[in-house]
Amino acid sequence: MKKNHDISLLFTTRIIRLFCYGFLSVVLALYLAEIGLTEGQIGLLFTLTLAGDAGVSLWLTTTADRFGRRRTLLAGALLMMGAGLAFILTRNPYALILAAIIGVISPSGNEIGPFLSVEQAGLTQLVPNERRTQVFAWYNLAGSFATATGALSGGWLVRGLQWIGWSTLDAYRAVLSGYALGGLALAILFLFVRKEIEAPISNSTRKTTLGLHRSRTVVLKLSALFSLDAFAGGLIVQSMIAYWFHVRFGVDTGVLGSIFFGANVLAGVSALLAVRLAAKIGLINTMVFTHIPSNILLMLVPLMPNLPLAIGALLLRFSISQMDVPTRQSYTMAVVDPDERSAASGVTAIARSVGAALSPALTGVFFGVPALLSLPFFLSGGLKIVYDLLLYQSFQTMKPPEETQ
Repeated sequence: MKKNHDISLLFTTRIIRLFCYGFLSVVLALYLAEIGLTEGQIGLLFTLTLAGDAGVSLWLTTTADRFGRRRTLLAGALLMMGAGLAFILTRNPYALILAAIIGVISPSGNEIGPFLSVEQAGLTQLVPNERRTQVFAWYNLAGSFATATGALSGGWLVRGLQWIGWSTLDAYRAVLSGYALGGLALAILFLFVRKEIEAPISNSTRKTTLGLHRSRTVVLKLSALFSLDAFAGGLIVQSMIAYWFHVRFGVDTGVLGSIFFGANVLAGVSALLAVRLAAKIGLINTMVFTHIPSNILLMLVPLMPNLPLAIGALLLRFSISQMDVPTRQSYTMAVVDPDERSAASGVTAIARSVGAALSPALTGVFFGVPALLSLPFFLSGGLKIVYDLLLYQSFQTMKPPEETQ
């Protein structure tokens, strides 16, 4: 019963947090422009937000298993609440940048802060090996739908408040207030998480690096591979695909919204389908054997002669594109020691963040040359296939516990 209590709490905090991230993402840039920041200042603030998050998250996640997972989650919630309040209370660009660097605020609606790594380590502590991948699949699906719902709610809340007479600035501040309240709600809920999520007490005197000891080599190798995958994915992020469809086929924003709503629903469902497949063929095989066809479909999109076929190839790609996500997360948790899980998840997550941050600028250069408009699709798919082959070669013999019993 205690374990079910903690699992439910961690799912609840995931849903609240991702709802808040989506809730804020729709209006954050608009709010900053409304209070007088220039486009350059907004861009700099977002860049420093992501850089600050990488640093703070790395520090928190690599010490969480020693400092305490509950304490780390509570600290993250307080940083989230503090960032929301700071953005409400000041218009000073330097103060906002400082709050963005130190605090936890998501400009994109995606997961940010130490939460994902620590919660996944805690969930791994609570469930048997045979259920870990299934729990991670539902955990990811819950977050995806929470983000979508939050984005929809944030946009319509602002519109509704403006309709009843609120100023644009006050309507934006209402959303920021909701974000800060979300951080407070998380802090309260984390107080009720039990000690069962904590890492086992270790008396080892082994030297640690970034919170890792026995599994250091494995985690660093995984991090390098995950960084390559994220770099390849960053070449063709969703907004870039939307831009390509608009330029290539003249698709308007309404149709684009419908395409990507369907694509993201398919992607969320694909994460659940990975569970049964992984039970039959294993985590690494599921990651590789679903990812390669997904990347071939990605490279086929620009080769389609008309819009319906291009949309069809893209939707087919999304229908299997996320099957490697819960399996990748589950595998990382499975092949490290229990007192390394938060650190392992944190280090691999930061590696992915750095990889993804480096490539969009390159796509912008390609999109500026008409002859190279479709090149990012081929580069992204090709590099991802290289990642798949390297992952299979390096880790096919390293089985998680449930596959060796």
